Amino acid sequence: MTLLSAPDLPLPDWGVVAVFAIVYLGMFLGGLPRLKLDRSGVALLGAIAMIALTGMPLQEAARAVDLPTLVLLFAFMVVSAQMRLGGFYAEVTRAVGRMPLAREGLLAVLIAVAAALSAVFSNDVICLAMTPVVARICLERRLDPLPCLVGLACAANIGSAATLIGNPQNMLIGSLLDLPFAGYVRAALVPVVLSLVALWAWLAFGPGARRARSAAAAGPAPPAGAAVVPTLPTVASAADADSPAFDRWQTAKGLAVAATLMLVFLFTGWPREVAALVGAGVLLLSRRLHSAQVMGYVDWPLLLLFIGLFVVNHAFQGTGLAAQAVAWLAAQGVHLHEPGALLVLGVALSNLVSNVPAVMLLLPHLGEAGSAAAHDAGVLLALASTFAGNLLLVGSIANLIVVDLAEKAGLRIDWAAHARIGVPVTLISLAILWGWLAPMA
Repeated sequence: MTLLSAPDLPLPDWGVVAVFAIVYLGMFLGGLPRLKLDRSGVALLGAIAMIALTGMPLQEAARAVDLPTLVLLFAFMVVSAQMRLGGFYAEVTRAVGRMPLAREGLLAVLIAVAAALSAVFSNDVICLAMTPVVARICLERRLDPLPCLVGLACAANIGSAATLIGNPQNMLIGSLLDLPFAGYVRAALVPVVLSLVALWAWLAFGPGARRARSAAAAGPAPPAGAAVVPTLPTVASAADADSPAFDRWQTAKGLAVAATLMLVFLFTGWPREVAALVGAGVLLLSRRLHSAQVMGYVDWPLLLLFIGLFVVNHAFQGTGLAAQAVAWLAAQGVHLHEPGALLVLGVALSNLVSNVPAVMLLLPHLGEAGSAAAHDAGVLLALASTFAGNLLLVGSIANLIVVDLAEKAGLRIDWAAHARIGVPVTLISLAILWGWLAPMA
């Protein structure tokens, strides 16, 4: 079987293919050259172009959007906003910094805390809240900040893979493939924990660890890949700039809702998006936090990215090219339901176009929702696409958040400095994933 040749496609379909290619080029580049567009803007304009080109009714475009995924994502943005406004994340990080631990022990606790929080409150949010405080802790304790900061991003990515609410792509996979929450956690927990242990071992005892210990004994030194040595006032101002004071009541309220939602997800069949929306509603009922404050922390561009890509992918599916491409790959012996092929494609696409667009491309070809085959493929794709985010600096929004906030605190982390940790940690975690899940397939 061959892919469609040029004469087989009517003119409107060629327009659809062109828009699809431009949108995913934007996903790869993070925007479009010479235009003030980020990924969300590219996806939104792509959806508008698809509607105009195909004459797609707005009702059909709306049906192409998976509302449960958007609702779940929005609801947990509200929960995370509650925790940030209550100063919880920064307070927990400061508490870790006050522990009388050596470098190896501090790394272990930071990794564990970042991973555990990311599994519930989203990796991007955790990196946003913890990065300035971690940088300050490292300077106060005369530690090289770079391993701690890159380790924070890697731990947040890995930890977020432990649940179906830890990151946007997992929410999408869980919703569209109808994965059970508790069943996914049982399947994901071992590779996630082993990968976190591998991350800690690499940072604590791998290449560069001896130099980091020597630097700590001698005093702060410029980390590899850093152009500036930060001063304590610089890092302190960065840490305090967007860190609300700790509020025990608001934190307790947020933790109570989050814990209740986790129990509902684990032990009941109540739809996750409905439960999360109720929880978000409870948090919005407040006498002290204005709803506008909470809504200000909602990542509206990410929601628009989802909406745009749903419409773009729906229009592209209508050309039949995606199905023919999958059939062509099958004729070459590459079957998406096989773990090896799915692992390689998931990792490659996640680093080419980012993990959310990659997951959207692969999901329609993983089997019928609720089936055993779709369950196994969904678990593998969720873990592989998330672990793959640690490979390159641009592979994950969490990485970029850490780099951006570190630069504001006086540190520049370049791609090479990140790769010295990210590449080996990713390869090890993917090997662990393959060794754990492949025998079960």
